Amino acid sequence: MQRAAMRDQIDRRDQREQRARGLRRALVCAAAVPVMLIAAGCSSDSGSGDKASKGGDDGGATPSASKSASASPTVQAAVYKSLPEACKVLSEKTLDDLVPKAKSGKKGSSDDTSTRGSCSWSSLDNNGVKGSQFRWLNVSLLRFESDAARGAGDKLAQEYYRTQAQDARSVTGAKNTKSQPVQGVGDEATAVRYDLKKKEGSFKQETVVARTENVVVTVDYNGAGLAGEKTPDGDKLNKLAQKALKEAVAAVAKANGAGGDAGTPSSAPSKPASKSPSAEPSKDASRSPSPSASKKS
Repeated sequence: MQRAAMRDQIDRRDQREQRARGLRRALVCAAAVPVMLIAAGCSSDSGSGDKASKGGDDGGATPSASKSASASPTVQAAVYKSLPEACKVLSEKTLDDLVPKAKSGKKGSSDDTSTRGSCSWSSLDNNGVKGSQFRWLNVSLLRFESDAARGAGDKLAQEYYRTQAQDARSVTGAKNTKSQPVQGVGDEATAVRYDLKKKEGSFKQETVVARTENVVVTVDYNGAGLAGEKTPDGDKLNKLAQKALKEAVAAVAKANGAGGDAGTPSSAPSKPASKSPSAEPSKDASRSPSPSASKKS
């Protein structure tokens, strides 16, 4: 009886100890769970914080970097800013050689003399019953300003120069057309010659075109023997036309303060970008002699 009671007490004690150990383990686990959750939470907050920080930095830098990267377009400024008066680009000696005894030049109309100008002369050397020698000369100047939308002035002038030379080679009715480059005048130059039959007589036409920086100079010169007079020599006319071209190119440089032999290729330094837009160029004067000039003569 006593032994049974003792075993029963021992069993109860063992059960209590087992329950106590189980309770302690449960308390330890319960205490550990919040610590783990807190640790996990801190780790998650730290990661999202880093990302937010990085995202914040990137988000703040990207727009400003994009804005600074987009710079407004610029274009190199045109070298020449003005033009000489067209009727004064040739010396009296040169005019006397090309158009002997010619009166004052006839100034072409222009709404902006800083971008375009022209002047023409005509002469008639009357030899009585032997006939007459007629000469007609025209000088035109066209300046191109740099423009952000259209491009640099010298590039625009180059395009126009090529068009002028091509037009001179494509005159309707022209015969025996010849074209050749001219050395030592401006940045590039071309001479075009041809024969042209008109009711007044047979004309020898010389067109010489040069580009100097952002300016295009065109000299049109022709001559004819009228009323039985012989046709002038084409080589002589070509030589005189090139002389006039060189003087006109030099006058452009002089008008802009350039020194030295301005008839040679230019080496003027580039200037800062220009903000003023370019004016639209007008067409040049006719390359053929004016009918009114012929009749008056």
